[in-house]
Amino acid sequence: MIRPFGINEAFFIISAIQWTVLLSLTAFAGGALGGFAIALMRTSPIPALRRIASGFIQVFQGTPLLMQLFLVFFGASAMGWKLNPWVAAAIGLTLHASAFLGEIWRGSIETVPRGQWEAAHALGLRYREKIRDVILPQAIKLSLAPTVGFLVQLIKGTSLAAIIGFTELTRAGQIVNNATFQPFLVFGLVGALYFALCWPLSMLSAHLERRLTRASR
Repeated sequence: MIRPFGINEAFFIISAIQWTVLLSLTAFAGGALGGFAIALMRTSPIPALRRIASGFIQVFQGTPLLMQLFLVFFGASAMGWKLNPWVAAAIGLTLHASAFLGEIWRGSIETVPRGQWEAAHALGLRYREKIRDVILPQAIKLSLAPTVGFLVQLIKGTSLAAIIGFTELTRAGQIVNNATFQPFLVFGLVGALYFALCWPLSMLSAHLERRLTRASR
C-alpha cells in the first residue's frame, strides 16, 4: 500500500544522517591510522616495505569501492564469518580510506623540500627523529586541504553501504521511496542532506588550499 510522504518519512530520512556521519568518522579514523602506516612504509628506506605499501594502494585505488564492500561482506560470509552490514561497511571503507590517505600523505611527505631532509641528516638525526621532528610537521600542513577533500569523497562513498543493507542516508531514502513512490521528493531531500554535509567541508578544503598557496609565495 502506497502511503503519502509526510513528516514521519522526512524525519526517518533526516535521522539517518547520524549513521552516515558515524560511518564516515569511523572509516576516516581507521583510514587515518592505516594511511599513516602506509605513508611511512611508502617513504621507508626499506624496499620491501615500499613494495608492500605500493601493492596495497594499487589494489584499493584500482578497484571500485562497491566491489571492495561486496568482497568484505560476502567474502566474510563465504569463509564462515558473519559480519553485520555496519561492520562490513566500516571495514571496507577503512581499507579504502587507508589507501587514499596513505597516498595523499606520502605525497605530502615527499613534497617537503629536499633541503629539509638534508639538514636533518646533517644534524645526525636518526630516521625516526627526522620524520617525527622535521618532516611530519611540515607535511601535515601540506596535507590538510587534500585530506579534507578526501573526507568529502568518503562521506559520499558511504552511500554505497546501502547495497549491503546498512541503513544510512541513501538506504533510508530507498526505504521511504519504496513506501511512498515519490522518488523526486525523497531523493531530492537525500541529495540536499548530502550537500549540507559536504558543502562546508568543500569550502574548508578550498580555504586551506588558498592559504597554502599564499604561504608558499
